[in-house]
This record gives sequence, C-alpha cells and structure tokens, in this order.
Amino acid sequence: MDIKAIQALSQNDMTKVNGLIYEQLHSDVALINQLGIYIVNLGGKRMRPMLTVLTAQALNQANSTPLNDEHCIIAAIIEFIHTATLLHDDVVDESNMRRGRETANALFGNSASVLVGDFLYTRSFQMMTKLGDMRIMDILSDATNIVAEGEVLQLMNCNDPDTTEESYMQVIYCKTAKLFEAATRLAAVITQQDKATEQAMADYGKYLGTAFQLVDDIMDYTADAKEMGKNVGDDLSEGKPTLPLLYTMKHGSEAQKQLVREAIEHGNGMEHLDEILSAMKQTGALDYTQRKAEIEADKAINALAILPESDYKQALTALAHIAANRSV
Repeated sequence: MDIKAIQALSQNDMTKVNGLIYEQLHSDVALINQLGIYIVNLGGKRMRPMLTVLTAQALNQANSTPLNDEHCIIAAIIEFIHTATLLHDDVVDESNMRRGRETANALFGNSASVLVGDFLYTRSFQMMTKLGDMRIMDILSDATNIVAEGEVLQLMNCNDPDTTEESYMQVIYCKTAKLFEAATRLAAVITQQDKATEQAMADYGKYLGTAFQLVDDIMDYTADAKEMGKNVGDDLSEGKPTLPLLYTMKHGSEAQKQLVREAIEHGNGMEHLDEILSAMKQTGALDYTQRKAEIEADKAINALAILPESDYKQALTALAHIAANRSV
C-alpha cells in the first residue's frame, strides 16, 4: 500500500480533521489567521494526525458502532502541537526554508512566529478541555512537555562533538517520537482498549517516530534540496551532532574525526561538506543510520500483531515501511 492509497483510506476522517484545523485557527487577531493559515498550508503529509485516525479505525474494526468524531478532534490537536513546534524550531534554528517555501519566521519575523506558536499550543489545550477527559489531557500535556524537553536537550547538544549515541537517541525520542507515541496511544484510549493493546499502540508510534527521525537525519545529507524542501546540510551548519556525524567520528580516520569534530564545534561544516559526505560514505555512517531506522520500523510493525487484520492495519504497516525508506 503506497501513500496515496493510505491517504485515500483516511480521506473521510482527514477531511474532518482539516476542517477542524481551519475552524480552530480562527482568531479576531488578523496576524494569527494570516500566519497560522500560512504554516498549516505549507503542506506535508499530516503524518501524525493520520496515524491517530488510522489507528482508531484499525482498533474499531470489531465494533459495529462507527466512531464518533473524537478521534478527529484529537488528530487536530496533535497537528496543532506539531505545528507550534515547527514555528518555534525554525526560529531557534534560524531556518529560512521549509517544505520548499519560506519559513514563517523568514516571512513574518521571529516575534510573530513565536507568539503564533504559543497561540497554537494554547488553542490545542482549549480543545483538550472541551473533550472533558483527564486521561487525554494527561497524555497530551505530558507529550507536549517532553517535546519541549527534547528541544532543550538538542540545544544543549548543539556544537558538542562529545554527544553520545545514547544522548542523541534520547533527543529524537523526546522531540519527535513522543508525539507519534501520543497520537497512537490516544487512539487506543478513546476506543477503550485494554492495557496491553494501549501499550502496543504506544510502542508502534514510538518506534515509527524514531525511524522517521533517523531517516530525516540521513536526508539532511542525501536528499535533493528541492525535493526535501529545505537546505541540504542544515543540521551540519547548525552544529547538530546527529547519528551520521557521531558514527563517522567514532569509526573514521584521525583526520576525518577532527574534521567532523571541528564542524560540530564551530558550525562551519558547510565549508567541508563534500569531505564530510565522503567520510560518511567511507565509514558506512549513512548505512548504519539506515539500518537503525529499519530496525525501529520492524519493531513498529511487530507491535501491530495485536490488531485484527484490516485495510487499516495494512496502512499502518505500510507507513512504517514508508517512514524507514522514504527519500522526501
């Protein structure tokens, strides 16, 4: 099942989700409407909200009663939280390009981006309270807090060539995989699954999110800028010690280790991008990171064993493969 088939399967739910997003974006403050709609319209596959609706449908297959719209509301909340993190991330990273277009901060300024990001965070919590379920609020508030911790951890690791692989994995769990985990766990919560099923769905999201971020870090060095929608080598220019760089330092020659170390410390790696790419290839750093992503995707697929067979289960399985093998 390819991404188009998955999108077609989730289309009815995702139409509701998108409607909720635009409805809840509305504000009497014109700049919020303008900037909010701009960032939401930047594109993307809406992976996180799509995971919520697909997982909820997969879990509800044995139930003759159709789902109410609670799963769509949660999916919209998840997307708001994710979009808020993008707005803040682009300010922190001083990014000027996302998904092939100017970032909101490049177009509207840093102050507006931070404040509209705050609006999206608080709007998501308004939506949570209207659901009237403390368990949902607990999971989402915890996830939002951990995502913020992950961003701070990443900031602390920037320009630190002594960052360990363990620390790197902790960062990507917090800043990326945790929201995936919440998206799929909540589908189990609202469909009233037992603890084992809920944990399996949480594991699926966690492993899928980890695979997704690992491949994202590979693509920073391998993808075409137009296809990727951001500048190649952004992580390198920001001094982010991602796994391909850490592995290259661990297994490269002394000259290669020193080259990468200085690139991370000083954020000047773009001057030596070709040499660093060559070192990555020679050490097998990108292949190693790809294998790690595939292992995480396999763990995600194994977590789905608890689900009954359905088109929705097939879609979730396919998404794990797509996350680990995508090129954009």
